[in-house]
Amino acid sequence: MPDLLLELRSEEIPARMQRKAAGDLKKLVTDALVEAGLTYEGAREYWTPRRLTLDIRGLTARSADVREEKKGPRTDANEKAIEGFLRGAGLSDISEAQVVSDPKKGDFYVAIINKPGRAAEEIIADVMPGIIRTFPWPKSMRSGAASMPKGSRYAGIEGKGSESLRWVRPLQSIVCLFGPEHDETQVIAFEIDGIVAGNVTYGHRFHAPDAITVRRFDDYVASLEKAKVILDAERRKDIILHDAKDLAFANGLDLVEDEGLLEEVSGLVEWPQVLIGTFEEDYLQIPAEIIRLTIKTNQKCFVTRPQGAEEGLSNRFILVSNIQASDGGKEIVHGNGKVVRARLSDAKHFWTRDQGDLPDLETLTDSAKKFDLDLSKPLDQRIAKLDALNVTFHAKIGTQGERVTRIRELAKQLAPVIGADAALVDRAVVLAKADLRTEAVGEFPELQGLMGRKYALLQGENESVAAAIEDHYKPQGPSDRVPSDKVAITVALADKLDTLTGFWAIDEKPTGSKDPFALRRAALGVVRIILERSVRLPLLTVVKDTDLLSFFHDRLKVYLRDLGARYDLIEAVLTPDSDDLLMVARRVEALTAFITGEDGKNLLAGTKRATQLLAAEEKKGTVVADGVADDLLKLDAEKALHAAIKTASADAAKAVAAEDFRSAMQALSTLRAPVDTFFNDVLVNDEDAAIRANRLALLKAIREATGTVADFSKITG
Repeated sequence: MPDLLLELRSEEIPARMQRKAAGDLKKLVTDALVEAGLTYEGAREYWTPRRLTLDIRGLTARSADVREEKKGPRTDANEKAIEGFLRGAGLSDISEAQVVSDPKKGDFYVAIINKPGRAAEEIIADVMPGIIRTFPWPKSMRSGAASMPKGSRYAGIEGKGSESLRWVRPLQSIVCLFGPEHDETQVIAFEIDGIVAGNVTYGHRFHAPDAITVRRFDDYVASLEKAKVILDAERRKDIILHDAKDLAFANGLDLVEDEGLLEEVSGLVEWPQVLIGTFEEDYLQIPAEIIRLTIKTNQKCFVTRPQGAEEGLSNRFILVSNIQASDGGKEIVHGNGKVVRARLSDAKHFWTRDQGDLPDLETLTDSAKKFDLDLSKPLDQRIAKLDALNVTFHAKIGTQGERVTRIRELAKQLAPVIGADAALVDRAVVLAKADLRTEAVGEFPELQGLMGRKYALLQGENESVAAAIEDHYKPQGPSDRVPSDKVAITVALADKLDTLTGFWAIDEKPTGSKDPFALRRAALGVVRIILERSVRLPLLTVVKDTDLLSFFHDRLKVYLRDLGARYDLIEAVLTPDSDDLLMVARRVEALTAFITGEDGKNLLAGTKRATQLLAAEEKKGTVVADGVADDLLKLDAEKALHAAIKTASADAAKAVAAEDFRSAMQALSTLRAPVDTFFNDVLVNDEDAAIRANRLALLKAIREATGTVADFSKITG
């Protein structure tokens, strides 16, 4: 079966777009081929800074013939209906249709449409121009003569009405080859914006600029490698990582690995050459996080640390070049070093200035009084400045200063719940947003919180206060760490709850996949803190919004499902007013452990039959007594059940009060035998209405008793 090789070569594609673009190309092409009636055995995408490549193996040579029956109107239908049927079926006369009889519907027309298969070459040539023209780049640009402004002397070169191609960077050539694995392949020629698909590509821009004639994928990969292009991005990543580790080790250092940077750098080079540079040791006085971000952001370089060290950095950095220089890379290292030093000089300036006084302290006294600030301290000055400038948090919610005031009040309410020192909590809340006015965070926003912690320690703040300044943003996702210090837990909860209640108040809620203010992440953060730090917090005492509570329930379900909890067990425990999420999780955990054992099976069997029968009678409107009357219990089985229910209910209630949900379920499981005997010996729907209502009240008592643990009617199986 033949294979298809496709390469779209262009100017440099931004590294962040390459992987997704290659995946999009594979999906678009394979979907189009399958929709056209072709099949394939396998497909794999590749990418470099200058090309997207698709290798499709085992493609069928032609699509199958298709026979389609199109049902039409009845034979006695009006003329317009028949004309519409003929147009839709592509028939010129009704005599070309068949008449089919239906015993119920009568005679009606059927058109038999035979569509002959098409050659794969024809299908490929047909679908590719549309895929390329409508390719879903996040950003694209026009190029070529057709992109010239109207009236330009070049605008009409490609013919009137031609639409210029929008591509991420100017497209330069297309390779499209089709054919069997061992025989000659053929070019599938199609044209886009004056570029005709062929069998010619080009290697490395500097090392091998000459044309390369391609036959099929295997020689394409080999030819590119000879021309200093490694097609496989994963292989480029592997080369960079291992060479960087080896080079660092040879210099007595360890590479500080960074998967995101590795992905980006592999998208910047086709022929990776790993080199090592240096900067002055004086710059190591700057926090390691700033050095790392400065070098990463500005020069796409890796940092190193002394071998065996867990913290701190060395003054050597690893860079990756796309050129195999004749001087061994000396000039490249020198050039990168100059830029790195300049950027580190700026970073040192930011770090130093942030520890100094602001020039306009006299304008900050009102804000200082409002937040009990000490204007001799740099971080206090900066939170005062944030307030004095009325920096907006959100147009409808207010300023950052107003937000700090709200978080203070909320944190004051939460501190005793968490068991945190109220004074330290208040100080941490006041300083938590201060580093937003520092120059280091202004340059590197991703360091917010972390820089606040460093500046707090420099000005002598309590360690718990400093930790809370950094950790109040956490967790920022399902894998991020959760704060452990009680002060940090309190501030993190207050910050997230204020965000959620604020946006709920202005009706800015997530919709579908849109969540511009990361409210799902904030709610998941609250859920994770509560569950992973065992926080007993009745949420309705702080959020006072049942719709927001429902939003928390949704995040809780996702979290518990990810931990392996069954959906039906979560639903059995969770009620609309469940605001103690820790207790919900513990009930689910206990129910999960209990339900699979023999006692659990007894509990299900003993309650389901009773609650289902009761629900059916309630739906019919049958009268159910408000309580069980002893004098209406006529049979031994119903008397025994009543006694068992009272005992089990009392034992279960005692266990629930002690938050021992497993023991509560154990107590309720003893109802299995008396329930079975009851249904064997007792007719619930007695002719006497009072007795019937009383017996249904017995079943209601079972439902109420088990309801203290879970709604067992929602459990499957």
